Amino acid sequence: MVQRSPGACQTAGWHRDLALAFRAVGPLLDSLGLRPDQVPDLDPQPHPFRLLVPRGFAALMARGDPWDPLLRQVLPLGVEGTLTPGFLLDPVGDRAATRVPGLLQKYQGRTLLMAHGACAVHCRYCFRRHFPYPDMGGYAVRTASALDAIQGDPSLMEVILSGGDPLLLEDGPLADLIQRLAAIPHLRRVRVHSRLPVVLPSRVTEQLCELLVATRLKPVLVIHANHVRELGGPARSALAALCRAGVTLLNQSVLLRGINDSVCALVALSEGLFDSGVLPYYLHQLDPVQGSAHFSVADAEALPLMETLRARLPGYLVPRLVRDIAGEASKTPLG
Repeated sequence: MVQRSPGACQTAGWHRDLALAFRAVGPLLDSLGLRPDQVPDLDPQPHPFRLLVPRGFAALMARGDPWDPLLRQVLPLGVEGTLTPGFLLDPVGDRAATRVPGLLQKYQGRTLLMAHGACAVHCRYCFRRHFPYPDMGGYAVRTASALDAIQGDPSLMEVILSGGDPLLLEDGPLADLIQRLAAIPHLRRVRVHSRLPVVLPSRVTEQLCELLVATRLKPVLVIHANHVRELGGPARSALAALCRAGVTLLNQSVLLRGINDSVCALVALSEGLFDSGVLPYYLHQLDPVQGSAHFSVADAEALPLMETLRARLPGYLVPRLVRDIAGEASKTPLG
């Protein structure tokens, strides 16, 4: 059930949950009944990309299982320090696509605004794990500059709020940003890319739902879940609240070795998403970011998976397998 306490209490709830998140490897493993020597190649003190895992997300992990698919997404390993040819600091060309600090333009008709530089969870495969967020400057200055650029480009119909995670903005600044976007006449949609409804579902309050639908812009929220077990009870309740409010919900996943690289895992994820009011949207081939090569699944393995998935599921539950290639005019479909 969506939280219905006064706004200040709602905000305190998700702030509290984030403040209590695991920030060290030892306590996370302790909570799961695991010893460090049970995890091959464990990096006990990752730096500079540190560990961050909300306790609610950790509670969905299987105790005593060092290969749990949720744990493997967030557990730092020594192999991340291996330099692998073709795996880059900026794998999707964010820097080349920057129009003004914090505003990226890759595709026709839509632009991406970096609304916040932090996340509520540190996924070890994150394609922006090396992104220089401090270079964007302060929020007020970069947002004003981005809005000026959007106002001056009538070809744009959609603004994507990304980061980091845009839902780490407080309700006030987030509502103000969406209202300022709605005042730009050529915009039709605002799309929010966020992992918070899955990993920090207490962020989804009645106030958040209301502000997302409060303007003329059609709101689309793209969540990020890779395994059906991420959709615990609180996450499903949060997604149901967003559905009731009238927010269109889509999901983007990443194909990850040892996590969801099986037909059973992908079928269960699509079915679980649909049960939660979310349509599968994209299944991304891993963006080749430095430190993530151990998650990679070759196209020769991915394409047969998709063939079987199409045979097992109705078409509307089959995500599109794509690769994000820097400089291309769209995501590149595979197969």
